[in-house]
Amino acid sequence: MYENNSIIRFDWAAKRILRDKANFGVLEGLLTVLIGENIRIQQLLESESNQNSMDDKFNRVDIKAENSKGEIIIVEIQLTREIYYLERILFGVSKAITEHISLGNKYNQVKKVYSINILYFDLGKGGDYLYHGTTRFVGVHTGDELQVNMKEGDLIRMRIPSEIFPEYYIIRVNEFNQVATTPLEEWMEYLKNGIIREDTSTPGLKEARKKLQYLTMSKQERAAYDEHINAIMIQNDVLDTAKMEGRAEGRAEGRAEGRAEGRAEGRAERNAEIVQAMSRQGFTVETIAKITGLSTVDVQSLVQ
Repeated sequence: MYENNSIIRFDWAAKRILRDKANFGVLEGLLTVLIGENIRIQQLLESESNQNSMDDKFNRVDIKAENSKGEIIIVEIQLTREIYYLERILFGVSKAITEHISLGNKYNQVKKVYSINILYFDLGKGGDYLYHGTTRFVGVHTGDELQVNMKEGDLIRMRIPSEIFPEYYIIRVNEFNQVATTPLEEWMEYLKNGIIREDTSTPGLKEARKKLQYLTMSKQERAAYDEHINAIMIQNDVLDTAKMEGRAEGRAEGRAEGRAEGRAEGRAERNAEIVQAMSRQGFTVETIAKITGLSTVDVQSLVQ
């Protein structure tokens, strides 16, 4: 199924491989390229939001880390569309802040958070593949940026809010359609197409090429990875089918009732094929229902 030099998808590596301290260099490379400064991960952090479960097969993969400056970095990889994704980003950042300040601590113990969001779905309208957001307080009449007094040790210095408030990066993987000539573009090429150049010097990618080879995994790991890829293919098929059906139904409004019934029958047959294929792959009734939007009763009737 894979060539000898095939590289494991980043979403799978983030879930299974990059959590090993020996492999931190891959993630550090991506963060260094994105944030523009040398990032070193001290440790991975755990919370309710980054625990693995069967239901996260198609959704996010969370990595929550602390860098050498004590700042928190959240990495989320989202494979399927989520309508309220911006709200979830905000919730995740807020939760990370509150989880890491104890009751009674002074507010100077609040940690800066970086939220890195790698999206494989269409979030909305925008021409770029990378967006960066910060919090700034700008004078309504003067246009100047507010600076505030901060105490560090025995000194008082001026800081701007963006040094304290969270920073957000949204990477729209599917929007990248360029020839990779910069470190960021090389990372995008890997995230989208799984390609890493043999002579790469981009931070993190040299390590990824060495440590994320498909054939270096055990037989059991390869089987689990193959199932993951098959699941993504089935999921994409489900979503593409739904989009095509939606467009077809829109064009067919006002046509004869017989044609509508034909579409309904065709849709039912296609749903049955998808459900049965997923069932053969070992997915539970509950998981199939969640992905397809069918009820558990309908799914059970189709797999019997």
